[in-house]
Amino acid sequence: MKFAGTKDYIATEDLKVAVNAAVTLERPLLVKGEPGTGKTVLAIEVAKALGAPLIEWHIKSTTKAQQGLYEYDAVARLRDGQLGEERARDVKNYIKRGKLWEAFTAGERPILLIDEIDKADIEFPNDLLQELDRMEFYVYETNETVKAKQRPVVIITSNNEKELPDAFLRRCFFHYIKFPDAETMEEIVEVHFPGIKKRLVADALKIFYEVRDVPGLKKKPSTSELLDWLKLLLSEDVPEETLRERDPRKAIPPLHGALLKNEQDVHLFERLAFLARREGV
Repeated sequence: MKFAGTKDYIATEDLKVAVNAAVTLERPLLVKGEPGTGKTVLAIEVAKALGAPLIEWHIKSTTKAQQGLYEYDAVARLRDGQLGEERARDVKNYIKRGKLWEAFTAGERPILLIDEIDKADIEFPNDLLQELDRMEFYVYETNETVKAKQRPVVIITSNNEKELPDAFLRRCFFHYIKFPDAETMEEIVEVHFPGIKKRLVADALKIFYEVRDVPGLKKKPSTSELLDWLKLLLSEDVPEETLRERDPRKAIPPLHGALLKNEQDVHLFERLAFLARREGV
């Protein structure tokens, strides 16, 4: 099983090495990087490339580690027992399997995505240490141990919202997805917009990276936002000259709502435009 990228996903050489190293070592692959750099999509594309089923566990602030194993609905069983329901006799009818259980019992080796693990409580990663290490867990209600038929390929993403415990990090293979340079970004754009005019892309990328480099920007536009912006430029048939000969005194790019996602950044560009006009640029 070797990951070499796909026609829909431009993977850098170091990312390919990281994926294949994690598969070989049978360690979870912990992927960090700016939002919008393709961390979640990586798992989808690895599943496609390896022809493996994908199991996705998207983490929220309220998610508990136990939910990844299983959940026991004792209240429903009690209610059904009071109503004389026959199904109340079997506790298995009230156990809901979690994503790890699903991955452990899959017919073929799956890709398990644990997405945005840093959204959960700080203890969440520690609560999964043993299960991810031993690839098994115990179900107290049924007195059974669930063991993985084959070790799933585990891909864990993080946006660095909080630090992860050292004990958890030791068990992972780590990779940080660097923000794509202009050359890589051109390849990504070509995948999403085959045959797009090279000049339009060059002018759009120049503005895009200029926006990202503005000091004091609260949220830098990501790859996904660049693609949205290009889609709008094409849809609105914005002339290439509008980008190439953009007046610096106006500062804000056309259709900037695809790139700037909060009022502080819009106001920042408005102030820059005001200063440029005042200085007579």
